[in-house]
Amino acid sequence: MKNRLAVALALALGLAAPLYAADKAATAAPAAAKADMSQNPFAKPSTLPFQYPAFDKIRNEHFVPAMEAGMTEQRAEMDAIADSKDAPTFDNTIVAMEKSGQLLNRATTVFFNLSGANTNDDLEKIQSEMAPKLSAHQDAIALNGKLFARIQALYDKRDTLGLDAEGKRLIERYYTDFVRAGAKLNDADKAKLKTLNSELASLQTQFSQNMLKENNASAVIVDTKEELKGLSDGAIAAAAEAAKQRKLEGKYVIALQNTSGQPALAQLENRALRERLQKASVNRASHGGEFDNRAIVAKVAKLRAERAALLGYENHAAYTLEDETAKTVKAVNDRLAQLAPPAVANAKKEAAELQAMIDKEKGGFQLAPWDWSFYAEKVRAEKYSFDQGQLRPYFELDNVLKNGVFFAANKLYGISFKERKDLPVYNPDVRVFDVTDADGKALAIFLVDYYARDNKRGGAWMNEYVSQSGLFGTHPVVANHLNIPKPPKGEPTLLTYDEVNTAFHEFGHALHGMFSNVKYPRFSGTSVPRDFVEYPSQVNEMWATWPEVLKNYAKHYKTGEPIPQELVDKVIAADKFNQGFATTEYLGAALLDQSWHQIKASQAPDAAGVLDFEAAALKKAGVDFAPVPPRYRSTYFSHIMGGYAAGYYAYIWSEVLDADSVEWFKENGGLSRKNGDHFRQTLLSRGGSEDAMQLFKDFRGRDPDVKPLLERRGLTAK
Repeated sequence: MKNRLAVALALALGLAAPLYAADKAATAAPAAAKADMSQNPFAKPSTLPFQYPAFDKIRNEHFVPAMEAGMTEQRAEMDAIADSKDAPTFDNTIVAMEKSGQLLNRATTVFFNLSGANTNDDLEKIQSEMAPKLSAHQDAIALNGKLFARIQALYDKRDTLGLDAEGKRLIERYYTDFVRAGAKLNDADKAKLKTLNSELASLQTQFSQNMLKENNASAVIVDTKEELKGLSDGAIAAAAEAAKQRKLEGKYVIALQNTSGQPALAQLENRALRERLQKASVNRASHGGEFDNRAIVAKVAKLRAERAALLGYENHAAYTLEDETAKTVKAVNDRLAQLAPPAVANAKKEAAELQAMIDKEKGGFQLAPWDWSFYAEKVRAEKYSFDQGQLRPYFELDNVLKNGVFFAANKLYGISFKERKDLPVYNPDVRVFDVTDADGKALAIFLVDYYARDNKRGGAWMNEYVSQSGLFGTHPVVANHLNIPKPPKGEPTLLTYDEVNTAFHEFGHALHGMFSNVKYPRFSGTSVPRDFVEYPSQVNEMWATWPEVLKNYAKHYKTGEPIPQELVDKVIAADKFNQGFATTEYLGAALLDQSWHQIKASQAPDAAGVLDFEAAALKKAGVDFAPVPPRYRSTYFSHIMGGYAAGYYAYIWSEVLDADSVEWFKENGGLSRKNGDHFRQTLLSRGGSEDAMQLFKDFRGRDPDVKPLLERRGLTAK
């Protein structure tokens, strides 16, 4: 967690990621909490470098006492501020609030990060138990009338306090955060809000735990190796190892990623198995059983709509978007409506090409979702004389990380990396690196957690264990997480092109955290609007195929030979290939998200109506193209159970800024320290200390232009 109170308020409103969902004031007696904390590793800041967590000392039983003691401590700190007889000042109110909750922050940061990356039954029980307690704790702060009165008094005279720009903005953000958290409601409505927040916190926790279990339960079990024809030897070995871990020796297990599409669909020649895999994916948590999420989706949509109305908004999307760079529902709807028709039109053209390939091979069937990736690879091979499988031998994990991701960062920003083995980790697969700035000073500690595990949530993400802050004198401890299948011992880890791109993307988030140079925790690192946070990470993807970078890391894992230029040229030539599919599946999910969050409570379906609601929403938006299901269906759309609720559009919104910024880098010479330093100084280092769009203008020199995005995705008129 980065900014203690801001994240706390986000938790109370269910705006953080589902793993951060939280909400009832701690009732543990201070004396009992104190006794429990005597040997607790969270009692004081870690003595390891940069306050790196002492994972070797942290046990499951430490979390609840630390969180309860932390809530008690922060409530006392906040009460002292609210009850002070002294007139409110910036230091005795706003700065004091920034300094509050340090014990709670230490415990919850590690807890929620591990709940995502390395959970277990005990952590899941703790999460379920503590979610409503944490949520109510945040409500007790956000809805404290005396505390808000002090904030408002400072807000009203903020222009006369002689503060610097960051200090003034801090007052404005606290005021906005409290108002949006319900500070201006009457007592009766505050009570209703607390109930809503508590129930939502519990539902979001249940959804996330259901998804982890459902993904594991829905993994596809294959009886014979022959059925896996088309998969690489490494992928088959990984499937055999996954089966062995489940005590299914002699069989094979294809684990599910959190998206609708599954990587194996591009290689499996057995059409019946492809169909089984695709259906296992898209039917997750929606057809009965212990982990069915339909009732949760319906209830969350209804409660969010009720809460938005209570806070004075037409719907949850209106509430969310007011505080983003988009500002309005209309702006988001207009942008998505602008992109959907050309995307679907392109997807239909691509589908015709795939059908032609099927007919050419006398397949005798109509294109179905489980055929798309398989035949897209065939068409790619025919049109561009290569397939994705040709790339993997050149994308060995360590080369990608050290000679690609780190190399690009060194060339662009002058930072360097050194792996260290002396710091404890929560899982043996985690690697730790010291990050040194260009001037030789220690900048950050970076954790790499790339392999998939049964107890790790799907997808890829960045988080911080310690955030940069001038107020506390802290340096960043940042982690990246991917879900790459781990090969059998002794075998190389060969990445897909998408996994390489994801590694660069997530490291863009890491850079945003590492380069933070602000005073107040509220603004640290990625503490920016949701529809801006993906922008720097998407820009960093450009270096994955930058010639100087690609040449340095894309080397054959056996021979060391660099990737042939001819193959590189084909990859670049195919850049717009399958973009109709990619854009349509993304927009399907983004439009679903908006549909769920632009309704009133009375319009929310019951559990039985969830799938019908989804189908109607896709049809109304014009993206109900059967061969291309949305990237996420509602029952496994983890993004919108948390921080991306009404915000999944952020990826394409950010991509407008990203594509325009890539053009700037190209126009100014690409991979150079001068360009990197400019991006770092004007944008990456500023966190949320200035208006997000002003930061973009400071970097780019003008307002964003949508044309580079349309050209990138092949959405310009032909």
